[in-house]
Amino acid sequence: MRVFITGGAGFIGSHLADHYVNAGHQVTLLDNFSTGSKVNIAHFDDAVTTVEGDIRNVELIDQLTQDSDLVLHMAAALGVNTILESPLESMSTNITGSEVVLNAAAKHNKRIIIASTSEIYGKNTKQPLSETDDRVVGAPQKIRWTYSDAKAIEEAMAFALHQEKKLPVTTVRLFNTVGPRQTGHYGMVVPRFVQAALKSEPLTIYGDGTQSRVFCHVDDAVQAIVTMAATDLTIGDVYNVGGTGEVTIKELAEQVLKVTGSKSSITYTPYSDAYPAGFEDIQRRVPDISKVKKAISWVPTMDLNQIISDIASQ
Repeated sequence: MRVFITGGAGFIGSHLADHYVNAGHQVTLLDNFSTGSKVNIAHFDDAVTTVEGDIRNVELIDQLTQDSDLVLHMAAALGVNTILESPLESMSTNITGSEVVLNAAAKHNKRIIIASTSEIYGKNTKQPLSETDDRVVGAPQKIRWTYSDAKAIEEAMAFALHQEKKLPVTTVRLFNTVGPRQTGHYGMVVPRFVQAALKSEPLTIYGDGTQSRVFCHVDDAVQAIVTMAATDLTIGDVYNVGGTGEVTIKELAEQVLKVTGSKSSITYTPYSDAYPAGFEDIQRRVPDISKVKKAISWVPTMDLNQIISDIASQ
């Protein structure tokens, strides 16, 4: 099988490439290396075809899609810091880029998986969140919500193309996927804490630390994605993919210190000092994963301790 992965040098994209290369498939990666890293794919040598380019390049995407059997659309401008610092570029990448990829898949009738996000739900206080729950987002001037809006438009385009042109698409809403190769540079809290702990530097919590999340190991997320890609019954539908075990950010910091054996301190800083203007946080975000469990018999297998250990040992 010929597998085309957009954002293939990124965190999740490179792990997906690992899976398909190891399974003996022909893999082509596209990345503009704005957040993806050549280090993530250096181990492939000549086992994959790597193309440096932009998902907004219509001709390039058309050719790479035509030459594939499966498209995994993982490319996006992501991370709170990236969205706040480069909002216009981020919106263009996430909306226009996705439109280009989806239209190419529809034109050539290719099986496609799109990576959406728990950000879709915004600040909906109903927890856990299921796939049909409403989106609750802040004012347009709160720039962080542009990511949620862009991914919602992407999902809507995918659904419309499925309805109108029978595009064989599945949407995966990822909740706080973490693991090796993820960088803390873009605001990802687990690698940021682990890196600080290993350097005996303070673990800085933004806000008061009572906000809570559920984390999912990237290997578990990859298993869900590749299983959905191989399951026609998931076409035209959307699925949450996330872990189990809700923790506050303060509890996360304490667990990182325990697992790494670090003597680092825990410090606190206001959101206003940590992020540019336009940031707004969510107090809780917990996935309901009953739908994906029923559809493909998938359950996450790795807990927070394993996640922290794997990041620390990379």
